Amino acid sequence: MSDKGEYKRDQNYLPDRITADGRDGWPVEAGRYRLVVARACPWANRAVIVRRLLGLEPVLSMGIAGPVHDERSWSFDLDPGGRDPVLGIERLQEAFFKRDPDYPRGITVPAFVDVPSGKVVTNDFAQMTLDMSTEWTAHHRDGAPELYPEKLRDEIDDVAQKVFTDVNNAVYQCGFARSQEAYEHSYRKLFARLDWLSERLADQRYLVGDTITEADIRLFTTLVRFDAVYHGHFKCNRQKLTELPVLWAYTRDLFQTPGFGDTIDFPQIKEHYYVVHKNVNPTGIVPLGPDTGGWLTPHGREELGGRPFGDGTPPGPPPVGERVPALQPPG
Repeated sequence: MSDKGEYKRDQNYLPDRITADGRDGWPVEAGRYRLVVARACPWANRAVIVRRLLGLEPVLSMGIAGPVHDERSWSFDLDPGGRDPVLGIERLQEAFFKRDPDYPRGITVPAFVDVPSGKVVTNDFAQMTLDMSTEWTAHHRDGAPELYPEKLRDEIDDVAQKVFTDVNNAVYQCGFARSQEAYEHSYRKLFARLDWLSERLADQRYLVGDTITEADIRLFTTLVRFDAVYHGHFKCNRQKLTELPVLWAYTRDLFQTPGFGDTIDFPQIKEHYYVVHKNVNPTGIVPLGPDTGGWLTPHGREELGGRPFGDGTPPGPPPVGERVPALQPPG
């Protein structure tokens, strides 16, 4: 927290990268690494979507932590016996401590873990998805989309930075603010950027170019959680997403695109935010709503043209063990 009560995110992550040439000591190898995520986490959700779209499931396994964690770590309470079946650990913390017994920072998802050694490689969520697009190309599926095309990288980076500062992180700054001044500053920043995004997307289907890119993935994971948690729980309540016509249609368009909505588990998302954040929601009561039926209604964005996967093709269905429950009405 700043002196003015503004939430400051710790952005110091393990900087190692898994690369094609292995320059950090971690070469890309099929079956060597495990991507550890939580369905609830928007930062981890990015990695889940990119892995799906690029078809990396056969070469990069995925461990899924439960939605609720304590001050120590995310834990694998969804798995039989409460242990990740590949890494054999109960808490992600164990992989961080294998890397550094005195690891001083938060235990965060997503994280790449080296299966043979059990050590975490990196939890640098922003770099991880870019490397999946650019360093894992030898293992991309046939028809994988180009999510970070070289000719558009400067624009993607610029838009993604605006989205991170004013949307992805701003919702947390609203929710965790410790002063009225800090809250109002973040609130105004958030909705000014949402207005800017609405104008940008009013006449183009995607954020950069005419195909889905990394920028869309980074925005989607916040917008899809907006009405379920950020609007009420984090006091981001000028409007709901469903009351912002362009962004609501845009997010539904992506939700209905293979690789996006099939990664979303609304019950886990709500359980995480409303149970873990005791300072925001002391009772731990999880709301039943909102009704999720609208996510599958027509969005009309096809009229703007665009090619979701460019010259590529949609991914196939998720592996059986990674499928999320079908949408259910509240009650």
